[in-house]
Amino acid sequence: MAQREAVLRLDEQWSRIRSGAAHAQPAEADALLAELIGALREPARTDAECAARLGLRLGDLAARRFAAGDRGGALAAIEEGLRFSQRAAGHSPEFARWYARGLINQGVWLSWPLSDGERLPKHPLGSGYESGPSAMERAAGERALDLTRSAVEVWAGLDQEDPVNQRGLAQAKVFLGDRLSELGLAEDAVAWAVDAEGSFRRLLLAGPGSEGSQEAEEALDHIGRQLELRLRFLSFDSLVGLRARGLLPERLLPQAVVAARIQGVAEPEIAARLRLEADQVRTMLEVTPWLAVWRIEVRGSDGLWNVQPHPWHSGVEVRNRTAEDVGSELVRGFAASSDYPGEGAHWRIRVWWHTEGDPAGARFRLVIGPEAATATPS
Repeated sequence: MAQREAVLRLDEQWSRIRSGAAHAQPAEADALLAELIGALREPARTDAECAARLGLRLGDLAARRFAAGDRGGALAAIEEGLRFSQRAAGHSPEFARWYARGLINQGVWLSWPLSDGERLPKHPLGSGYESGPSAMERAAGERALDLTRSAVEVWAGLDQEDPVNQRGLAQAKVFLGDRLSELGLAEDAVAWAVDAEGSFRRLLLAGPGSEGSQEAEEALDHIGRQLELRLRFLSFDSLVGLRARGLLPERLLPQAVVAARIQGVAEPEIAARLRLEADQVRTMLEVTPWLAVWRIEVRGSDGLWNVQPHPWHSGVEVRNRTAEDVGSELVRGFAASSDYPGEGAHWRIRVWWHTEGDPAGARFRLVIGPEAATATPS
């Protein structure tokens, strides 16, 4: 009993340092955490609280390793920690919450290579597009997805009358949407983001001005940005499917209509399949611009592709135009310009929506040379 109390006092000392309530130099903090983990191992074999705290502190170790750039060490520590956390989770709702958060963290660290420096998916169209994730990255992403699904299940199994559990479940849904997006499962990613958005809105309405209200507002801002981004990655069929399931928020309908038009869908089909009036669709297309960004390159005698100067490397806001409309107009303009390299030369054009080199891929691609000319609206 005395040993257990000493270990818990040590854990309390670490908690104060971790929260910032007490100060320690990095080396001192590392030594204390290592001592605490060692002290918890023996009682964790038979004591649920010690097992839960050992899982939590191994998670702290993992976070410190990850922050220091040691992703492999972080994954090893969290993997070990979750074995203790899982064993203790059934003994207390608090222990279950610790376990769920650990699962989410492991998923984040596993899937890290699938996102860029701004934490946006590198491969939002999955492995079937121009350059998808490597086999190893995809396997890690799928494992991360499974872990995050498990976290959602843990949170969902807790008392949903408790606002802490409501927030935890809503946040877990956001992470699940992120993991789906990284694997190119864009439609499912949007569906989970919309579900999470609804959860956070209910939390905000239930407790305006409460301690968790700012967190809910920040989460809603994040989800809103993610939804606007992810809509660009969806096919028209996916947009139609989300609309039929009630998972396409009204505020995003103008962007969905524009997305369909960029892909070349005719106005009557957009109206019919998204269950909108024809004049609604026309108005949305007239008032909602999209940013067309393009680049024309000519292949030199050395085989390298040379980017052409403005206006062949530029962008502009357009309305009610398909990517193919924009690309075809640029092709005609370039062919009639003084920059045109002449018959028999190789040149190519790409048109993106919003950002040059967008990981969603070019919305229009055309390669021209002596052998063939191929246009590909995405």
